[in-house]
Formats: sequence, structure tokens, C-alpha cells
Amino acid sequence: MLALDLDGTLLNTAGVVSRENIDAVTRARHAGMTITICTGRGLVECQPALESIEQTSPVAVAGGAIVACPRTSLTLHRFSINLDLVTRTVRTLLDHGHPALILKDPIEAGYDYLVVTGDEPHPLDPVTLWWFDTMNVKVRYARRLDEDEHPEHTVRVGACGLSGGLGRMKQELVDELGERVTIHSFPCVVAPHMTRRASDGQTLHILEVFDQSATKWSAISYLAREAGVPPERIAAIGDEINDVPMLEGAGLGVAMGNAVQAVRKVAQQHTLRNDEHGVSHAIDQILAGAW
Repeated sequence: MLALDLDGTLLNTAGVVSRENIDAVTRARHAGMTITICTGRGLVECQPALESIEQTSPVAVAGGAIVACPRTSLTLHRFSINLDLVTRTVRTLLDHGHPALILKDPIEAGYDYLVVTGDEPHPLDPVTLWWFDTMNVKVRYARRLDEDEHPEHTVRVGACGLSGGLGRMKQELVDELGERVTIHSFPCVVAPHMTRRASDGQTLHILEVFDQSATKWSAISYLAREAGVPPERIAAIGDEINDVPMLEGAGLGVAMGNAVQAVRKVAQQHTLRNDEHGVSHAIDQILAGAW
């Protein structure tokens, strides 16, 4: 099994899958490897990439919180986050002036995101508005969390903002919720015309809060068990902090050339950057038996 992250890994900085990577994925399939995608995006947000590699087998989306079929869009497995954790997280985000981006199981809820704005209400930032529009996601807005008609179908709570403020919120949530949650914060994808860095040096980040059981490795492990693939026969390629669990758990963890230090530290092998078709290079090394 080969597990591939999307942003910063299979996708180049233009947000597309290169022909070199597409051809390499095809070679891997022909060699007998099961390909899966494991991304922080929701299913609808990664459809163009899945179509480009003709993905038909199940994928892990929403940071591993959902395992879904790309052909039918049906959810095969889900790691939900309970209402108490959602309530505490939403309260912290609103207290800091951020609307809460609550990702749902869209098959069950009928939409992708519930955005809780607060009574004021807090406006969405331009990056999130661009993302919702570009990815054609279904969004429902509410001022209060108690307007949520589907609390049992929540898989993630997040926010987008400057790294300094999100860093402080992340620490508050870690202090309050501890090991009950999995929390990530990392640079967000922005439109080509948008700047990622503020004048004071802060970068635009996303903050994501999951149930403690939801990681990319949790989802890959589920898929591997279903397919009868032992962990030592899994290769995983990634670049960002939320890829660390799958690189640690896989028999072969590969860091992209543009990977953050935490990913590089746990990887057994290192490939080229995403703009240098690093996935293609890694696949060829694996198929040749070098890795």
C-alpha cells in the first residue's frame, strides 16, 4: 500500500498533480500497489486531484477522520469528535474572535461545513471565503452551536488566521483538553493572488482539532486491515506536521524535499520537492527496490 498526502506532496505549488506524478502512480498500480490518498481536505475538496490519478479505491480525508469511497462519496468509516470537545473548542475560538469551521460527514449532514460565527457575528477571513468558493463546498451558517442539527456527525473543528493568535489558541486548547484531542496547526493553502505572510512576519495558518483517535495513521490502519496489508508493507509520503503519525507508523516513511523538520526527522527516506515531482522519484525508488 502507498499512502500519499496531497498539499505539498502529490500536488505542486500550483495545486495540481504533475504528469510525472500521474504516470508514477499508474506504474505503482501496475506493479500491484494499492494507492490511497490521505489528506487534510474533505472529500469534495480533493476531487480534482483524485480524478487526475483516476482514484477509485477508498481514501482517507479530513485529516484521517473519514474514510470514503471516491466513486460513490459514501463514508466507509468515521472518527467523530464528541459534542463536549466541540463545545469547548468552539467557545475558545469565538472568545478569540474567530468563527468556528466545523467539518461534517457530508453524507450524513447534507453539507460540508457548519460555520458558527457567534452572536456578534465574527466574519470569515478572505482565505476561507476563497477556499469555500473555489472548492465548491456546501456551507451552513449559524450564530450558536446549539443550532447544529447534526452534532454526532462532526469530525473536525478549525479556524484560519495568523500564526501568532492561532498558536495561543492551540496552547489554550492543549491545556484544557489534553490528550482527549489531536491538534494541528500549520500554514494554509492560499490563492496565487493572496499573500501568506503578514507585515509583522506572521504566516496564515489553519488550526484543526480532532478526536484523539483521528489521525492519518488511524485511517490508513483501517484501510490496511480491510485490505489485509501489514504495516511493514505500507509506504507513506508526506510533508507537513499532520503527516508525522503515518510516516512513523508505516513500514517506509518518506519525507518530501519541502517537508517540515518534524517530518524529516521521522522519515527513513527523503525525496525531491513537490515542484520537482518528488512523489514520482519516491515511487521509482520503491519499485526499483532501492527503498
